[in-house]
Amino acid sequence: MSEIRVEQLTKTFGALRAVDDVSFTFPNGQVTCLLGPSGCGKTTLMRIIAGLETQTTGAVYFGDQDVSRLSPSKRNIGMVFQYPVVYRGISVYRNIELPLQSMKLSNAERARRVEDAIRLLGLSASANLDVSKLDNGTRQKVSVAREVARQPQFILFDEPITNVDAASKLQLKRSLKELTRSLSQTIVYVTHDQTEAMTLADQIALMEEGRIVQCAPPRELYNHPYDRFGGWFLGNPGMVFFTATLSGGENHRVLESPLFSLPVAVDGAAIAGSDITIGIRPEHIRVSPEPLPAGVPARLARKTVQIGGQYLLALDVHGLGDQGFKAKVAPTAGEHLPSSGQVNVELPLDQVSLFDAHGIRIAASLHPVGAPVAD
Repeated sequence: MSEIRVEQLTKTFGALRAVDDVSFTFPNGQVTCLLGPSGCGKTTLMRIIAGLETQTTGAVYFGDQDVSRLSPSKRNIGMVFQYPVVYRGISVYRNIELPLQSMKLSNAERARRVEDAIRLLGLSASANLDVSKLDNGTRQKVSVAREVARQPQFILFDEPITNVDAASKLQLKRSLKELTRSLSQTIVYVTHDQTEAMTLADQIALMEEGRIVQCAPPRELYNHPYDRFGGWFLGNPGMVFFTATLSGGENHRVLESPLFSLPVAVDGAAIAGSDITIGIRPEHIRVSPEPLPAGVPARLARKTVQIGGQYLLALDVHGLGDQGFKAKVAPTAGEHLPSSGQVNVELPLDQVSLFDAHGIRIAASLHPVGAPVAD
């Protein structure tokens, strides 16, 4: 196995730059998810890696080999598409076996590969069934098993769970997670579904407008987004943002917002300008019917139960104008809140992120004015 590397990769379609000067490495033996909204360039980037699209400029390397001009058949890759690709009218076993017949394998080796792929994808009960009689989720498993049995250098997945029903989606996601952990293979997985990415990836490359804006392990990407886009895109709902004002000199900077009942000091990197954006995940906002140590009064407009029993709260605070916001609380906390009316909210300072006027995260720590700075 080896890594995939792209250097200064650009792909244009007329005036549209679908991939915009991307240099990136997909590490050996890891699952990298290309994640982003529709139209961000993730599928185009993957298709260039596969050889299904030709880059406008730049190069693609498999290890030390420049494969930029090689056809897909010469790149030794496996690919799983959005829709299951199967040979109808024959069994699951034969579907997986057929591509192996053109390879120079002994009968025993061919049978071992097919049986290993069937076991890895949980297809034993369906092995002798006509693939035409199976549901879409099981057919997609067959597509994956066929690529696994071929043992290509890399496997590329293009939103493989998108077009299956909800029950099959959950089952297929579990199977893919088990598979990727078993293979220890270099895998590129394209999705717009953050839950898939957070579940399957060793690292997530978040894309926006043809560029990779941040790459990190899932939890780090969620907790420490590089910019406001990452904070907004990840999460359900995404990060909540508020405008704030920074005052004072270089050695004594104070952040002012209607959401802070106490003056908040800012320590860390130099910050240009006085207009700052506060960002916080909805599940980190504290909400209580009782007063909170650093809380402010708020109006609870609506309380709804979400999947898992969590409560999603619609809130507003005096001084924020017409800007309402959402918080998410655990079942026990939500049960003790009124359905609407007066509550108190608090933003834990260790969970607050700051963003500059360009939307880029600022490396800074917050603490109440006069409180000692944590080491």
